[in-house]
Amino acid sequence: MAIDQHSNPQLEGVSIRSLPKVSLHDHLDGAVRPQTIIELADEIGLEVPATDAGALADWFEDQSDSGSLVEYLKTFDLTTAVMQTREGLRRVAQEFVEDLAADGVIYGEVRWAPEQHLAGGLSLEEAVEAVQEGIEAGEDAVDATDRDIRVGQLITAMRHTDRSLEIAKLAVAFRGAGASGFDIAGPEDGFPAANHREAFDYLASEFFPVTVHAGEAAGLDSIRSALIDGRALRLGHGVRIAEDLDVVSEEGEEVLVQFGDLARWVRDREIPLELSPSSNLQTGAIAKWGTQLEDHPFDLLYQLGFAVTVNVDNRTMSRTSLTRELKLLADAFDYTLDDLQAFQLNAAAAAFLSVEEREELIALIADGFPD
Repeated sequence: MAIDQHSNPQLEGVSIRSLPKVSLHDHLDGAVRPQTIIELADEIGLEVPATDAGALADWFEDQSDSGSLVEYLKTFDLTTAVMQTREGLRRVAQEFVEDLAADGVIYGEVRWAPEQHLAGGLSLEEAVEAVQEGIEAGEDAVDATDRDIRVGQLITAMRHTDRSLEIAKLAVAFRGAGASGFDIAGPEDGFPAANHREAFDYLASEFFPVTVHAGEAAGLDSIRSALIDGRALRLGHGVRIAEDLDVVSEEGEEVLVQFGDLARWVRDREIPLELSPSSNLQTGAIAKWGTQLEDHPFDLLYQLGFAVTVNVDNRTMSRTSLTRELKLLADAFDYTLDDLQAFQLNAAAAAFLSVEEREELIALIADGFPD
């Protein structure tokens, strides 16, 4: 089935790809084109699992569909290996922006960890500069096609290493020069945000925005630490906040839910959830609720008023796009065009931009959705 053909009759005739979108949770090293991996690997003499782009895409999808975040993360060894030079980083970043625009994205934030791209001799600063060069080249290429896109960097520290304060200072140093915010990523279970309290204290003192991976491979304690220790303004994934909800009864379409204190705080404070449906299935983040998209607590969270956003996480590993994720959700939960617009408005409101820029983004989304 083509991506814009729908089993949901409410979206018949609607091209989801053409709708304006906002992407908040999108990893650079998780969005490398398979053909680019093959070509860059050939330049450095790196062996790859397949030398055909389609076959390599199949390999990523198969390897990622493990039900384990730890196993899922191993696929990044290949993508990061071809992103160790200025040229490699620049090319991947440019293509990333072009792929976002082809997906209908008008504003995106790309997260990546500079500390993982130093094996070729680059400094942290040089790596960030290379990615920014690629982003700007991609924005220019999109502009030449009479489309507009803006992309900011979320400078990311790895939660299982000890460089978070150094990376936090790097992010602040590039404020106004490409960096939009800060994140921590990597193996979540056993590596709480509390381990990086010094970095988060520094970021807070500099009024620099933070999102934290939490509520994916670990549960409520991880989310609590992200909010308290990390002062996170958004939760990367955050899907396991649903563990703090107790469905007391269901009668037809009426569902009575009892909130825990943490879930009520996240809902009432409108802390955005960077949900990634396909990825959440692949990594087992929603294993408590089931193994199919229809089991994802996305709809429960949405209906209860949480600030849900839709994201791809890793385009290459999940072999997906924002268009595809929205279509899958629409078909699973019978969402209308108004629902899809609500997800984009939530994302626009959560973007690490000034109030004026967020208002402009919201207006672009409103104008781009049919009445």
